[in-house]
Parts: sequence; C-alpha cells; structure tokens
Amino acid sequence: MQDSLALGIDLGTSGVRVAVLNEQRELLYTDSTEYDRGLAYPDDWLKNCIQLIKAIPQELRSQLMALAVDGTSGTLLACDQQGTPQGKALPYNVACPEQLARVRELVQAGQPASSASGSLARALRLLQQHSQPLILRHQADWISGWLLGDWRFGEEGNNLRLGWSLTNQRWPDAFKQQLWLEALPEIRPSGSRLGNINSGRANQLGLSKDMLVIAGTTDANAAVLTADAADDEGITVLGSTLVLKRFTTIPLRNGAGTSTHRVGGRWLAGGASNSGGAVLRQCFPGIDLNELSRQIDPNQESGLKLLPLIGQGERFPVDDPDLAPILTPRPVSDALYLHGLLEGLSRIECQGWTKLTDLGAPAPKRLVTLGGGRQKPPVATLEATVDRCSDPQLLQPSCCGGGATRTQRSATAA
Repeated sequence: MQDSLALGIDLGTSGVRVAVLNEQRELLYTDSTEYDRGLAYPDDWLKNCIQLIKAIPQELRSQLMALAVDGTSGTLLACDQQGTPQGKALPYNVACPEQLARVRELVQAGQPASSASGSLARALRLLQQHSQPLILRHQADWISGWLLGDWRFGEEGNNLRLGWSLTNQRWPDAFKQQLWLEALPEIRPSGSRLGNINSGRANQLGLSKDMLVIAGTTDANAAVLTADAADDEGITVLGSTLVLKRFTTIPLRNGAGTSTHRVGGRWLAGGASNSGGAVLRQCFPGIDLNELSRQIDPNQESGLKLLPLIGQGERFPVDDPDLAPILTPRPVSDALYLHGLLEGLSRIECQGWTKLTDLGAPAPKRLVTLGGGRQKPPVATLEATVDRCSDPQLLQPSCCGGGATRTQRSATAA
C-alpha cells in the first residue's frame, strides 16, 4: 500500500520552496525558485508555486493527500472579493509610521499589532489606497485561498500583527465599529482543515481532487518546527532576516515587535529583525562570502561599529521605524567589512535574546542556529561564521543563564 504524502509550501522573502514528506516525516523531495520581481508581487508567488508543484515527480504527486502553506507573516495584500490582487502587496519590512496614531486608537500599546511595522498599519494604508469593498490577506492565506478557490480564511499566527488575539480568540473590540471589519479573514488555528482543493486547481496542478488544504503557519515558525526544538532551546533562524524563537509555557508579556504564536499545541514566542542575510547580499553583490570568511580572524575585533539593516527601520529587538542603518565607513578590505557586519548582526541577536527574557521567556540553555537558505553562499556563510565573529559573551549572555552553548541544524522547508 502506498504511503500518503504531504506537501509543504514555503513562501519566503526571496522565493518559494516546496517539500514532500511521508508519514514518517522523511523528506522525499524538495525544490525552490526565486521571485522574478520580488516579494511585493503576488503574481510571482503564484507563478513560483505552480511551477514547483508541477515539477514534483508524478509518482510523488499522485500520492499527495494534504498540503499546508507558510509565508512571511507581515506581507499583506489587498484583493477584491474574488481574491484578485489590487496592486502590489506591502512586504513585512515596510513600516507605515503615518498610520501609527490611528493604530494606537484601535489596539493597546505593546500588542503585536500596535507597531508602525505591524500588519494593521499596512492594512490602514492599503484601505486608503484602494476603493472598497476589499479583502485583506497575508501571503500564505492568499495562496491557500487560491488553492481552495475561496479566500475567506486566515491562519491565526499570520494574523497576530493584524490584531487577532490568540488568548481571546477574537479581533479587538474597536474593530467592531470599523467599516472595513468585513475585509478581515475568518481565523482558523494552525493545523486545522480549511477544506479540499478546488477541482480546477487540482486539474491544473495534477493533484488529487481529494487533496486537503491545511492551515499552515509563518515561515519562521515553520523553520523552528523542522528543528524539532526542545523546551530549553532558543532558535536563531538566519535567512534574509534574523528571527529569534523560543517555546514558552505561557504567552510572553506584551512587547512591541514581539509576538507569541500557538504551534503544535505549544506557545512559541519571538521577534524578527530587519537585519540578516539580505544585508550581506546587498553589501557584497556577486562576491564569494565563503572565501571572504576564511580571511576573518575571530579572535580579533574588527574595530567597526555597524548596524546592518537592509534599509531604514527596525522591528526587533527595538521597534523603531526611523532607525537608520550604519553601513559605513566601509574599509578597503572586504573581509574586514564582512567581519564588522557579522559583529553587528551578533550584537542584534544578543540584544534580542535579552529582550525576550526581559518579557518573561525562560533563559535558553542551548542556542540552535537554522538557515533555510543553506545552499546559498551568503546565508550559508552567515550561519557558519556568525559565532566566530561575535563577541565571545554572545554564547554566554546573561539572558542565557551564563552557560548557553550553540549548535547548528538544517531547516529545509515547512
């Protein structure tokens, strides 16, 4: 008897990855492709998903019985009632400071949605830009809706920064008086059944009409799940951005730029910086960072005090839409410059763990590093060298109880 297989679709910052797993959770197949134009273009999300699903070998596709989609949790799209995009999406790293006063009228300060970098601020901008009626959907929810032929639903974790409360299981009271309340999705828990795939989509993709579409999670949460993290481990996901995650027994206290998700029956708290591998790609286009990293002496300080953000604005460990990157002075030596950027990145990581423990997260005993872009030299080099280039105290910070160790694991796909 053939196994029933499951399909994971991972919508990231730079592209899409798919993975096929069997009932024993063994990875049977994976492939990825990058967006042509970028994260803001939903046509790219869809084209990449279609291309990757059709490329799955037929003997595997014929056994697929369920699929789930994860995506960048803050990337928000305005659509008409039939799910047709009304222009470009607003990516997760786009802050809307002009909406902050209105945001604060709708949600309490410190809530995940209370930031100018949250989805609620982007939603208010989109509502101003487009005529109504509209629906507002995050990246993973929009692709799941396309597969279902029904855009009603939204997964809970992807909508925390839009205002959904996991503890209260509802939208804020202030939303009830808003004309745009109907633009928000019907929220479903991560892991719940959304329905069967649309028959037309099944024919188009060569999938079974009995295929179940399951509510997924965010891209960072999916990476953590692949690591099978223990309760005492802190997870650092090094991709285009830097994400810190930690399982907790209860939700954390409110903190701007942080959120607590419910995944696999456990609370998963964390935050995401705008720093990460994308900064290295920006600063070293076409340069072999593996070779550069070999020239770095981790026992020496670079002497540089850099703040490696991809652009203006930061979400975590500080929530400041006006924070400017510090990428200069750039020394003549590219290796020295890389050394300084990695030191800056590891300072952000340490500050992030301090922030989470200040909000009530237990101190992790082990820091686990994941890298979804392991096959790409910039991200692979970042994962391999960040410890060597960081302040030695990073591996024994006060937030980690003075004795945390670090290990590395791979994270392929959701």
